[in-house]
Amino acid sequence: MKSTGNRRVLIALVFFALLAATLILVGRAEEAVAASNCTYYSNASHTTVVGQFGYDCCNNRVAWGVKTAYKTCGGCFPCFPPPR
Repeated sequence: MKSTGNRRVLIALVFFALLAATLILVGRAEEAVAASNCTYYSNASHTTVVGQFGYDCCNNRVAWGVKTAYKTCGGCFPCFPPPR
C-alpha cells in the first residue's frame, strides 16, 4: 500500500513539473516573438522611422526599410489593412 501512495506522489510531481516547464516555454516563445518586432530609426533621438521588421498582430510578415543601431523592439505592429 505504501508503494502505491509513493507512486501517486511521484506521478503528481512529474505532471506538475511538466506543466510548469510548458508554461515557462510558452511564455518565453511569446516574449521572443514580440521582442523580434523592431522599429528602426535614423538617429538616437528616434524622430524618423527608417524601417520595421517582424510581424503584425494578424501574424503577417512586416519587412521594409533599413536596419540601424537605433531601434525599439517589442509588441506587435498594427494590422494593415485592419481586419474587418
